[in-house]
Amino acid sequence: MAANMLGLSDPALGLTMLGLFLVFIMLGFPIAFTLMAMGLFFGYAGTLGDRVLELLVQRTFAVMANDVLLAVPLFVFMGYIIERANILDRLFRALQLASRNLPGSLGVATLVTCAMFATATGIVGAVVTLMGLLAFPAMLRAGYDVRLASGIVCAGGCLGILIPPSVMLILFGATAGVSVVKLYAAAFIPGLMLATLYVAYTVGVALARPHWAPRLPAETVADITMLRVVAELLTSFLPLAMLIAMVLGAILMGLATPSEAAAMGSLGSLLLAAAYRALTLRKITESVLLTARTSAMVCWLFVGSALFSSVFGYLGGQDVVERFVDGLNLNAFTFMLLAQAIIFLLGWPLEWTEIIVIFVPIFLPLLDNFGIDPLFFGVMIALNLQTSFLSPPVAMATFYLKGVAPKHVRLEDIFKGVMPFIYIVIFCMLVTYTFPQVAMWLPDYLYSVNIDPGTGEVMPGQAPTEGFQVEDYVPPDSESGPAPEPASEPATEAPPGASN
Repeated sequence: MAANMLGLSDPALGLTMLGLFLVFIMLGFPIAFTLMAMGLFFGYAGTLGDRVLELLVQRTFAVMANDVLLAVPLFVFMGYIIERANILDRLFRALQLASRNLPGSLGVATLVTCAMFATATGIVGAVVTLMGLLAFPAMLRAGYDVRLASGIVCAGGCLGILIPPSVMLILFGATAGVSVVKLYAAAFIPGLMLATLYVAYTVGVALARPHWAPRLPAETVADITMLRVVAELLTSFLPLAMLIAMVLGAILMGLATPSEAAAMGSLGSLLLAAAYRALTLRKITESVLLTARTSAMVCWLFVGSALFSSVFGYLGGQDVVERFVDGLNLNAFTFMLLAQAIIFLLGWPLEWTEIIVIFVPIFLPLLDNFGIDPLFFGVMIALNLQTSFLSPPVAMATFYLKGVAPKHVRLEDIFKGVMPFIYIVIFCMLVTYTFPQVAMWLPDYLYSVNIDPGTGEVMPGQAPTEGFQVEDYVPPDSESGPAPEPASEPATEAPPGASN
């Protein structure tokens, strides 16, 4: 056999495959096709032989038949349409007027705009680039410190990874087999908490160091009436907020699946662009092409990852990893620390998509050993991936901003500016781990239904798998006999070592 010719056992072959993959991606090879090529080669070289070709077909069909992934192109299309509808400049101007009396008003308006726009698009590069062209020069002209302005734009642009409806959470749900609806509910409060901490930091800096974030000149805001502020908010903030609320509300309230809500959001973005007279055939064509390119990348990544992971597990590589981790005698806290540290380091050379579909599956089988809920683990990863876009030396958000920033802005200043926001993300992760109900309370509250067998009343309980779908209940005094016991999931188990 080829494995004997290589002189390696199957587990050693699997670990060699993983190591060579890391080498190849460092050399710049296309990741999706590298995954497929290595899966085919090492699968054939191991004990799979010709059957690895059948495995490739099966995994490809399974990915293409995954209904969860249908939401990805729809949300991406929604984001590209909104990006091209000239909504961002209207929204930023309205929020700037509304927050004119706050310390660091431009920074606050930038963060709120980033949070809303990131929620609508989920595309980090687009948000950072557009805000770098719109808000960053405005802050510099107002006398803001370059480091503070850089950190605000970069950190705000990354919020789309965490705040629903996030494409990253869809991919994690498809990879981990976790309900995307519950993931959205679990990430909602941590996302708002992180955005609020960013705003609080900006206001705090403006109060402590007024020369870093000067107030707007009195003559600039003197002629601004409340009527004008309300009019600006009604024509810019309210339409986008309503679109986001309808999409997210339909998902969280169980009125629509993520795919159905994404389709509704795509239609809403087209109507919104038409209302702003910004909908042209050229913009639609550009959005469709960009959506097709992004969706194709995600699908090929899933196919390559599915084949690679299957071959890796079949060769016994996953068993070696599990035995190694078990031999370290870790508890839940140290395992979570190790996993998050590895994901943090992987965020330097890799995009979040590669981390989710390639390396997260290696950690997922280990979660049961430490009593960690995959839902909670997904939220922690979403928080962690904020840092992968911000942390030097390979901080993609900083390079996006540098590409559109004025020439006098140094990359070193941008790196310095994002560091306080990285510390805020780490603090947010510690708070979420210490108090897991920050993430778990909302999904438990929204989807917890239990039926009292005595009265037939809906009582607080545990979240059923299908959200609001409740099994039929037969009253005790009916002809059908006694009521069945209500079906419920086991209680969500917080990681050991985390206190509520």
